[in-house]
Amino acid sequence: MVIFSKSPEETYKIAEALSRHVRPGDVICLQGDLGAGKTHFAQGFARGLGIEEHVTSPTFTLINEYTGRLPFYHIDAYRLEDPDEGYELGLEEYFYGSGVTLIEWPSKIKELLPEAYLEIAIEKETADEYRRKLTFRARGERYSNLMQELKTGCMC
Repeated sequence: MVIFSKSPEETYKIAEALSRHVRPGDVICLQGDLGAGKTHFAQGFARGLGIEEHVTSPTFTLINEYTGRLPFYHIDAYRLEDPDEGYELGLEEYFYGSGVTLIEWPSKIKELLPEAYLEIAIEKETADEYRRKLTFRARGERYSNLMQELKTGCMC
């Protein structure tokens, strides 16, 4: 499924809408270059979970935890040199808990990811600095169903 966003605010609203459909144990993987809008997406996602505090990228802390409708675990794996570092930190434990996990740079910890997750690739559109292409890919039945819920809810 592909959604085009015309502005950072629209990307925020897309993420906010998505977060209203997640449930405990869901894992969302965000792919995208630096400056693509992953953290902005995470902010909208958090708002949809009822999180009022300002969400920042956990680039240096690796994990930020927030309390909302569901616990929200925001992971930024950019600085990990090796998947073993993710194992040592126990990142995989977040994927099977009572919260929802959003991972920036999931390719850095691919070996740790659960079998099923929702992948969202955010790409900058060259014609407009604010326009983004969001490509949703379901990995597993749960996420195929989630994408169907989003389509039915007229998010896209």
